[in-house]
Amino acid sequence: MSPAVSFESLVRRVEGCRVCEGVEHTHLLGASNGRLDAPLLVVGEAPGRLGASRTGVPFHGDRAGDRFEALLAEAGLGRADVFVTNAVLCSPRSEAGTNRRPRPSEVTACLDYLRATLEIVRAPVVAALGRVALDALAGIEPHNGGAITLEAGRPRPWAGRILVPLVHPSGRTVGRRSEAQQRADWRALGALVRREAAEATRAL
Repeated sequence: MSPAVSFESLVRRVEGCRVCEGVEHTHLLGASNGRLDAPLLVVGEAPGRLGASRTGVPFHGDRAGDRFEALLAEAGLGRADVFVTNAVLCSPRSEAGTNRRPRPSEVTACLDYLRATLEIVRAPVVAALGRVALDALAGIEPHNGGAITLEAGRPRPWAGRILVPLVHPSGRTVGRRSEAQQRADWRALGALVRREAAEATRAL
């Protein structure tokens, strides 16, 4: 089965999922996530209420989306170079209707979808944006991820690929890792993606 056909089947499975309560059933998986043959796969936390849950495009339409676009540009990359997904594909909401951190049960419920996405999108480099994403990836293949602020920007082998932990592009993370450090992390990520793509081309 081709990657495109496999992905279409996965999208239909996700659209039919109603396992979790307390979420807006966004089911954010489809063409807006990016190219299936992208050299970089980015895993975030969950669709934001004012961002992806509203626009249908991961990391787009809110402040985190604006920072993601700026950091992607800092890396010398564009949307055409990445496939973007989330540990949780629906939008977790508090009782007041605001964004909240995904519950472990919600991450677990989406884990098979993330695993299937990784099987389809064979990007050699995977970037985990924040603790939730990094922990979700550990549920698929263990890694030695420590504190995200200490591990940010440090590549390590993972599941036959290269995993790069990064802090989440929320404005709140600047207090934990400076803007200058985050920009340097993304520049290093861009260089790594280009290096891996060049090596893959030479191997053909």
